[in-house]
Amino acid sequence: MRRYAPIILVSLVCSLLTLGLYHYLILPQITEDLVQFVEPTKAGFDTPLNSKPFFAPPVENEKFINISETAINGVVSVKATKLKESGFFRDKYAKTNGSGVILSDDGYIVTNYHVIQDAADIDVRLEDKREYKAEMVGFDLATDIALIKIEAENLFHLEFGNSDSLRVGEWVLAVGNPFKLQSSVTAGIVSAKGRNINIFDRQGIESFIQTDAAINPGNSGGALINTSGKVVGINTAILTYSGKYEGFSFAAPSNLVNKIVKDIRNYGAVQRAWLGVSVFDIDNDKAEDLDLDFIGGVLLDVVDKNGAAANAGMKSDDVIISIDGSRTLTTSEFLEVLGRFSPGDRVEVEYVRKSKVYTRYT
Repeated sequence: MRRYAPIILVSLVCSLLTLGLYHYLILPQITEDLVQFVEPTKAGFDTPLNSKPFFAPPVENEKFINISETAINGVVSVKATKLKESGFFRDKYAKTNGSGVILSDDGYIVTNYHVIQDAADIDVRLEDKREYKAEMVGFDLATDIALIKIEAENLFHLEFGNSDSLRVGEWVLAVGNPFKLQSSVTAGIVSAKGRNINIFDRQGIESFIQTDAAINPGNSGGALINTSGKVVGINTAILTYSGKYEGFSFAAPSNLVNKIVKDIRNYGAVQRAWLGVSVFDIDNDKAEDLDLDFIGGVLLDVVDKNGAAANAGMKSDDVIISIDGSRTLTTSEFLEVLGRFSPGDRVEVEYVRKSKVYTRYT
């Protein structure tokens, strides 16, 4: 028994250390939780990154193969060189690695902002091994989305699909460059939609697609692909104890990302619609107070008298349940759907007041 004591002691210490690190690893900070630029080590490769049992997807195997072979041509490796420390004799730089998705034949690429934040140089490598310098076009802190550009022509590019049409249980592919392993494809199912994991500040928009497709450091900015070969999300985050994949990954929905990159490309910044309200989720107690026959929707707390909602006749304690036909049963869904619109857009809002449903246009 004595000869096993050191092993038991070491195991206990490692377990306690892991628990101690839990709080640090999943803190809601983009720079720590999302940007897990872990250099691949021998230990890292010896440890299985995905230990879940294999289940064959209920779609034709040939279809999965064709989608994978096509999609990897539209996903690139993104390497950012950042000034880490400025010394008296020489500067010190840090390199981070991520992924990106080609959106146009002339070189526009979407990625995560945390991949290229504060970069002095951005290098892009295509599937065919061609390399380019990239320039920042713009970024959106609220969604961690950035648009970069390389000088190239006739590039293969991917198209956005409709993230609203995704269903829980639907099969998806994650394409990216984990641990600098270019053109890696993993598969999983949509586990949930409209997920808020509290990684952004109060101004952030979190309504992630949660999947169990294996995502690891380096996948950030890569594509989440549906079985039609369309981009339905941009892989952004993992929730982890260890810094590696543990069963949960999160992608920004394509319907929101598409609007953001169009705005950045056309205006240099995101143009956001404003209803002039502050909102909260409905819980069981509030639903009873408002005599609602369901628990859901977003409660209007403060309504700016000069805002679009007030002008349309909405008041405090009204409960918004949909915008332009898209459900808004949580604050996350509300912010995501509203984030797809621009100032001046005419939007249909469905809300409940004293057990009656109303529809107004703002």
